[in-house]
Amino acid sequence: MSAADFAFLIAESVLVEWPLLVALVLGLGVGFMVVWILTRSIRREARANAAELIEVARREAAVAAEVMKQKAEEEIMRRRADLAREFDRREIDSEVRLREIRAHEESLALLDYQLEQRHERLNRENAALKQARDAIRTLSKSVRKRLEGVSQMDCDEIRRALREEVMLECQDELRALRRETVEKSELELTSEAQRILITTMQRLSSKPNNDLTATIVQLPSEEMKGRIIGREGRNIKAFEAATGVTLLVDESPQTVLISSFDPVRRQVAYNSLLALVKDGRIHPATIEEFVKRAQDEVEVNSTQAGEEAVAKLNINGLHPEIIKLLGKLKYRFAYNQNALDHSVETGQLAAMIASEVGLDPNIAKRAGLLHDIGKAITAEMAGSHAHVGAEFIKRYGETPIVVNAVAAHHEEVKPETVYAGLVILADTISAVRPGARSESMTSYVQRLERLEKLAQSLDGVQQAFAIQAGREIRVVVAPEAVTDDGAREIAKQLRQRIEKELQYPSAIKITVIREQRFTETAT
Repeated sequence: MSAADFAFLIAESVLVEWPLLVALVLGLGVGFMVVWILTRSIRREARANAAELIEVARREAAVAAEVMKQKAEEEIMRRRADLAREFDRREIDSEVRLREIRAHEESLALLDYQLEQRHERLNRENAALKQARDAIRTLSKSVRKRLEGVSQMDCDEIRRALREEVMLECQDELRALRRETVEKSELELTSEAQRILITTMQRLSSKPNNDLTATIVQLPSEEMKGRIIGREGRNIKAFEAATGVTLLVDESPQTVLISSFDPVRRQVAYNSLLALVKDGRIHPATIEEFVKRAQDEVEVNSTQAGEEAVAKLNINGLHPEIIKLLGKLKYRFAYNQNALDHSVETGQLAAMIASEVGLDPNIAKRAGLLHDIGKAITAEMAGSHAHVGAEFIKRYGETPIVVNAVAAHHEEVKPETVYAGLVILADTISAVRPGARSESMTSYVQRLERLEKLAQSLDGVQQAFAIQAGREIRVVVAPEAVTDDGAREIAKQLRQRIEKELQYPSAIKITVIREQRFTETAT
């Protein structure tokens, strides 16, 4: 087929399908326009959304950046404040240390200057003494040669004659000088002794007295009294037999009283009764068990108290038996003063006095702590507590100085060393210091009540008031029944009866008041 034929065929086909091609081209054009419009609108919307998202992200980033910036600024300010405070503190410390260094330098310079001045003064005094010594020697030689030349006596005879002549001429002056020296020495010794005692007593801080109230046992209910007594009294009998005390069950509400001369037994009974009441099972078998447990507990507590006393005074080398017996003083009292506290206080006082006078404080402290150990020994050993205590510590290896100080602290035997005198003095100070052995509250109240009742028993007395801790009694009499002379006579009678019937410390001032009052009311 030729090219002309092919072209003809194409032209023929185009002419036949032209409407279709036109329709197709138009369709494609319309579709392209629709797609282009849709794509453009979608792209515009996407750009708008993207711009909005970018703006939101930019704002959030700005807010976050501002928050972080504020936090960073706050952290910087906080650290800057911390650094400023630390700098100020270090600057203050540096200033204080610089002042201390300057003060030390000034004090050292002053000491150096004082030492130089003292050294120069000593040198001058030594030179003056040397010159005076040389002058005296020269004068003595010249006088000796002159006397030997004048007299035919030798040097010893001349010295003897001169001594006798001088003694005869100066006898009255020597007696006066001796008397003045002795009186001055006594005054100085008295003043020094007072200073030492006052210094020692001021250094010691004492604790308040213990009150003897451990013998009263509080019960949870009245029903417990019947359980303590038991059927036909078998429980209370078993308790008294096991403890060696007397148990008093009276009408006092919810209380029983333990009575015994031995404070250790009383403490054992107190602990065991408390344990029995708490347990609730009270019968002879449990009583024996709890009493044995209480005895072991008191033994442990007393040993621990002895060890604490020894540790408080820092004393080494005491035998365990001595420490064990020493702890039993915890349960003994003398006029409301605990014996163990008194022993520790005596040891402290003796050590401080020994330090003041230049003696060994350890020996004095040891003797002061052990001086009353005989009070913890049972009455089976004959003799005073000072004697039996000294024998006991001697048996366990204490030195003769400590043994004699313990034996002589009540001056029953002769003190052999100055440490015995120290213990006597420290024991006395501890016993008589203010508040050491004062009366208990019960006896104090009873003494005031007896004083007021004695005043109220006199005829014509209306009221009586004990004031000033019992050191003054004020009595109000009836003015219509007692005259002024009668009031004076009542004061005299009351003074005589107080002196005769009462025991009291110091003095009691008696004031009798007689007055009349007239009262009217205007309406």
